[in-house]
Amino acid sequence: MTKPKRVTLFIQCIVDSCFPAVGEAMVKVLERQGLALDYPANQTCCGQPAFNGGYRDEAARLASHYLDVFEDAEAIVCPSGSCVHMVRHHYMELFAKDPRQLDRARRVAAKTFEFTEFLVDVLGVTDVGATWNGQVTYHDSCHLLRGLGVKDQPRALLSGVRGLTLVEMTRSDECCGFGGTFSAKYPEISEALLETKLANIQATGTGAVVGCDMGCLMHMQGMIRRRELPISVHHIAEILAGEE
Repeated sequence: MTKPKRVTLFIQCIVDSCFPAVGEAMVKVLERQGLALDYPANQTCCGQPAFNGGYRDEAARLASHYLDVFEDAEAIVCPSGSCVHMVRHHYMELFAKDPRQLDRARRVAAKTFEFTEFLVDVLGVTDVGATWNGQVTYHDSCHLLRGLGVKDQPRALLSGVRGLTLVEMTRSDECCGFGGTFSAKYPEISEALLETKLANIQATGTGAVVGCDMGCLMHMQGMIRRRELPISVHHIAEILAGEE
């Protein structure tokens, strides 16, 4: 894809409802790249929670609405690997028996990008002019890494931040235990996975963990706060916007 002049923002539910500062940080970073931004006010959920829960008809209705909202966009950027994975892969399942919708889904999916993927692979940018003083470690979220194959892009962007030192944790690609409804259905397993993740974070000796999906980060932040651990939690957009 050639560098677009205008980007349409898809802000997923958890950022819109609970962590709006992440969306604002993403806007700052994209505006620094000289891009014009759109935000369709009628956008809603991509349908992933319904899809994962087995409610395919409900998920298809939400997916159809997503296509209606974003079909004419030049490029769509979202601060969530899991939502982009839903659009790029599972929409094809939802519309497998509807040729017209399947064609629309393929065209829209081809221009829907996760935030760091867009910066590095589409814009060709690894230095966004950010400064953040301190050591951080990075968590690979499952859908972003395994579903979209995004691994090096976030690390390249963090490496371009002045004053920041990236310290890799052991098994950074291991699930944190969130998994959306998984954490509610299987709390014991979820907590055990999170225990391991936090131990690996603490072993780095850093005071901050960075990721690209607020679901994972919210999950980690919950236990960190309950245990009053000296670790801050950041979406990568906040780091790249220069916010400490």
